[in-house]
Amino acid sequence: MKRFLVAAGALFLAMSGAAHAASAVNLDTEPRTLIVTEGGSKTELALAAGETVEFCSNGCFVTMPNGDREALTGAETVEISGGVARIK
Repeated sequence: MKRFLVAAGALFLAMSGAAHAASAVNLDTEPRTLIVTEGGSKTELALAAGETVEFCSNGCFVTMPNGDREALTGAETVEISGGVARIK
């Protein structure tokens, strides 16, 4: 029984660690774009109206629609509303 509990605890920790990624939610009625820099590589993350995506599992920099740049660890949610992005 003790081995089972230790194994179950280890499995839980392994699964919970793998599930962390930042997410972006576009609450606007028009598409928005974020620029994501991860590992020295820049990519455009296009979000359709109402879309939610996960990205940045190991930390990254995000350039918001207004040009502001923020560092993310991978656990945040970027919420876009009224053309303005906020980190929650």
